[in-house]
Amino acid sequence: MASLDDVVAALERLYPPALAESWDAVGLVCGDPDADVGRVLFAVDPVVTVVDEALAWGAGLVLTHHPLFLRPVHGVPATTPKGRLVHRLITGGCGLYVAHTNADRAAPGVNDALAAALGLERTQPLVPADAADPAVGLGRVGALATPEPLAEFVKRVVRGLPPTAAGVRAMGDPDTVVGTVAVCGGAGDSLLDTVKAAGVDAYVTADLRHHPSSEAGESGGPALVDVAHWASEWPWLADAAARLAAELSSRGSTVETRVSSTPTDPWTMHESS
Repeated sequence: MASLDDVVAALERLYPPALAESWDAVGLVCGDPDADVGRVLFAVDPVVTVVDEALAWGAGLVLTHHPLFLRPVHGVPATTPKGRLVHRLITGGCGLYVAHTNADRAAPGVNDALAAALGLERTQPLVPADAADPAVGLGRVGALATPEPLAEFVKRVVRGLPPTAAGVRAMGDPDTVVGTVAVCGGAGDSLLDTVKAAGVDAYVTADLRHHPSSEAGESGGPALVDVAHWASEWPWLADAAARLAAELSSRGSTVETRVSSTPTDPWTMHESS
């Protein structure tokens, strides 16, 4: 069994906090570094259902991609929803750790897992980081082994990601041939100009807004494929769980890992119009 301090050190080797955005809040949120950790649950969101699952399983740590606290707070009373989560975790002997934009940029990280889920090969960062490792950076650009029409590529995206109520939307000619693809897990419309400059055939990301998407299409940008935010980041969980277990094992510690079975996409209904 590893200590929480051992687990945190392993996670920070895999997903260095220095890679995080300056506005981000990554790292240990709560937990005793000296506590033993036998089980680690991986999830995208730190929400009630995930904490329920972690405590029922007897996890000593929950690792989430999204932060519980992104803005500074002056207290965590159990009179607030987030405060109650912290109190439940502490009372249940379970810590919480966040790997967010550092996991987005890490190699391998969130975007490598998304690219792999779509069958992309020969991937490289869409926005390289100022790092010694050229594989580190935001987003990924890669190629399909065999180009295919956009309509077929959208079906590929559906098969590669977990199902959601909203499904997958696309913008572009269904017959457009897709051979090269850019991906960015999470909200990615801030990278639309970068994607256009990369010259790819399609861009897969989440939370695309009306005006930026319309303007990208009008300016000759690539086909756009819009997926659920949660779904775009979910493929990373299994990869992170396996890498943490292997990293600790290489140093003589053992933990049991599990990917949360709880979908945390906030959208639960959809009706086609």
